[in-house]
Amino acid sequence: MVSPPSLMDDVDAVQAQIARNMLGSGDWVTARLDGVPYLEKSPLIYWLIALSYKMFGVFDWAARIPVALSCIALAWLTAAFGSWAFGWRAGFYAGLTMATCIGLFLFTRILIPDVMLTAVIALSMWAFLRVLDEAEPRPRFWAAALAASFGVGLLLKSAVAVLFPAAAAFLYLALTRQLFSRKVWKRLRPWSGLAIVLLIAAPWHVLATLHNPPYFDLSFRSVPAEYHGFLWFYFMNEQVLRFLNLRYPRDYNTVPRLWFWLFHFAWLFPWSVYFPAVARLSFRPIDRAGQTRLLALCWTGFLLVFFTFSTTQEYYSMPCYPALALLLGSAMAAGGGWIRGGTRVLAVVTACAALAAVAILVAVRHVPAPGDISAALAQHPSAYTLSLGHMEDLTLESFAYLRWPLALAALAFAIGAWGNFRATGFKAFLASALMMVLFFHAARLAMVAFDPYLSSRPLAEALRRASPGDLVIDHHYYTFSSIFFYTDRTAWLLNGRFNNLVYGSYAPGAPDVFLTDAQWKDRWLGQKRCYIVAKAEELPRFEKLVGKSALFPVAESGGKMVLANHQ
Repeated sequence: MVSPPSLMDDVDAVQAQIARNMLGSGDWVTARLDGVPYLEKSPLIYWLIALSYKMFGVFDWAARIPVALSCIALAWLTAAFGSWAFGWRAGFYAGLTMATCIGLFLFTRILIPDVMLTAVIALSMWAFLRVLDEAEPRPRFWAAALAASFGVGLLLKSAVAVLFPAAAAFLYLALTRQLFSRKVWKRLRPWSGLAIVLLIAAPWHVLATLHNPPYFDLSFRSVPAEYHGFLWFYFMNEQVLRFLNLRYPRDYNTVPRLWFWLFHFAWLFPWSVYFPAVARLSFRPIDRAGQTRLLALCWTGFLLVFFTFSTTQEYYSMPCYPALALLLGSAMAAGGGWIRGGTRVLAVVTACAALAAVAILVAVRHVPAPGDISAALAQHPSAYTLSLGHMEDLTLESFAYLRWPLALAALAFAIGAWGNFRATGFKAFLASALMMVLFFHAARLAMVAFDPYLSSRPLAEALRRASPGDLVIDHHYYTFSSIFFYTDRTAWLLNGRFNNLVYGSYAPGAPDVFLTDAQWKDRWLGQKRCYIVAKAEELPRFEKLVGKSALFPVAESGGKMVLANHQ
């Protein structure tokens, strides 16, 4: 998980560079990109990455350590929760489901805090049930753990970290007729809990507000070239207006509602074949197992309905994965005809996947693979606002660059098919887990092949070897964000004042790092050495602006290039 490939352009390298900027500047309150205030996100993931840098040095693998440890913690937490609720076997299956489902692997390939958010929400849900449990010997401790998870969640993903578990708990109390129980609220200790939440989360919010005035603005007006301070942007623009799809800048897309729901069969694969067995479980809250299942239902239901009426990305539903894993683990431990049937379905699905992988290998056996994989990919820029948009770029010819990953994937699926045809129960589950481990390794090898396309590291290394000079990035910061990380330098942004950096660029004292075509042309034709990083397809535009004789190639990789104005 912490090994190659390189940090990708877009949010992956952005997160890593923000943490480095914090560590270098000593400003742990306001995130910055290229010196411009970046006020969108909560800071805890930056702090954790910066701490990892402090311990191990500033490396891409060090940036990934907090996310990797969070994955381990989430799998363990899900297993522990399941063991407490259903017994060790169901807990083991729940942890196995969480650790080896496709969704967890896919959405931890980039440095986003969602796996950390998922872990603290899972902890809050477990703490909630333990507080209510009459047999719990330490309800005060678990009430404090519940409050602490809210506070930490606020530093990871803002208001949703409290909204999701609080809404699930509210629904659970309402369904179990405990919502107005004085005894329940006494055990939950809301006032001491609020103090814990404020102790953890309030200092950063107060400091960020004071460092980035004006302090209070409740305007629903979100338009270009207006700056209302941190508090307005962080809460009104990023929470309220984003939910209402009125946020500016409009630098995101949304998954169609039906696909958002159906994708969960893929995100929880291979274990999603056992979803029908969940319907046969008891959700009556008469014992710990029934209470946990009912809470998992409230937990999952509220989150999915919430995002049905909001803008959403594929990974936004990750916080309900532990709830689904708990339900699946409980069903898998109970066994029965639906579980045996799911195992047979999985055997057929994986056998078909293995045959498809072999068929693709045969189809590309004579296809040449010159250069890097970017030469064989299609381009679908309109899809890139979705987290899996680059999947649409794959062509049959591109698999010629993926022969070894494809062969390993075929082997993984063959093992899964064989294990699920030959066995049931525990042995079949272990075969499926082994299949997923091998498949994840195949996927990682495939991402290494995609490295020149998804990352600009080769260009950054060429810049580090080149003579000193000013650096210009064509388009937006995110487009070539790995350049900033691997060169550890600032740059001018050519026509890049939009999307994530546009709001902070109007903050008082923000550096003017943005160039128009005319300003870039004046710099380029001057005496000082300059470099520009751009997509290869932009070369005709530059030739039109400054002439072909003023452009000298330095490096090219993954459909991207570095040009200099002097030899």
